[in-house]
Amino acid sequence: MQRIVVNTRILSAPLTGTRRYTEELLARWNGNADTIAPRDNPQGVYGHAWEQFVVPSKLGGRLLFSPSNTGPIKTKNQVVTIHDMAAFDCPGTFSRRFAAWYQFLLPRVAREARHIITVSEFIKARIVKHAGVRTSKITVIPNGIGSCFCPAAASQVGTTIRSLGLPSRDYILVVGSVEPRKNVGRLLRAWAMIQGRLPGDLWLVIVGAFGNSRVFAKAQIDSIPARVHFAGPVDDRLLPSLYAGAIALAYISLYEGFGLPALEAMASGTPVLAGKCSSLPEVVGNAAVLVDPLAVEDIGLAMVRIVEDVGLRRELRTAGLERAKQYSWDEAARKTWDVLQKAAVSN
Repeated sequence: MQRIVVNTRILSAPLTGTRRYTEELLARWNGNADTIAPRDNPQGVYGHAWEQFVVPSKLGGRLLFSPSNTGPIKTKNQVVTIHDMAAFDCPGTFSRRFAAWYQFLLPRVAREARHIITVSEFIKARIVKHAGVRTSKITVIPNGIGSCFCPAAASQVGTTIRSLGLPSRDYILVVGSVEPRKNVGRLLRAWAMIQGRLPGDLWLVIVGAFGNSRVFAKAQIDSIPARVHFAGPVDDRLLPSLYAGAIALAYISLYEGFGLPALEAMASGTPVLAGKCSSLPEVVGNAAVLVDPLAVEDIGLAMVRIVEDVGLRRELRTAGLERAKQYSWDEAARKTWDVLQKAAVSN
């Protein structure tokens, strides 16, 4: 077995899908991979400088695995996971400096690396387009789903609702940072349109931090309608029951490399309303209601339909639970390890 070095700079960042991906893989490799991380948790420019100049000097001939959309440009003995190409596909959703850096970085890392892993066929096609690499250099390994995401007991849901101070037991859930790609502005406009048709105790609960201004452009939110609760970042241990207690998950993102919240909701037995673009149709298949994320009226009507149609929710619950069985972190870790070992041997 060849020794691998994993670039774990992402583990010092707030919890995101990319950090969860890295944690889940490492947990399944049982210490068989070495890790490297900055000593003093540098962020922004300093973090990237550490990655570009310090990491290559610490490898000692071992293969580097960079799992979080970045990596040292000059390191050829490297496998990199590219989760999205959003800096190219929707640059206006980021700060100008951030978009420009990733437009410079990603194609160069992709071309120099020994191999590329990505999480969806959609992103594989975008890497080929923007980085100009051959398709044979890219392996698609979908994300997995943790065993904690499952239909939870009513007592667990109630405890979570009380601990978070949610205003009602009846809610549609939104999970994700409040930044332009998550499309929260249009969702709120749709919510304002349909409130008169919904039960008065039904709330929209938004979980996630506001996007870092160094990274993201400002989310376009005109106003906050009634019965909207911003819960902020939520402890990871509470997420499974928060999903399980929701009437539905509204995940109408404009652009996703994968879309873990949609998968987590399906595994929790929660119906999903998703945007019909980027990777989301690939992930949810026929187990969700898909809607044009740019069409505010359609978003609103879809939410009304899910709330009012108990039979539809039952069908989505069954289909979602079955769909979620196709995704496994154990399988993702095994396939990723196989790619890494082959790359290390071919050095």
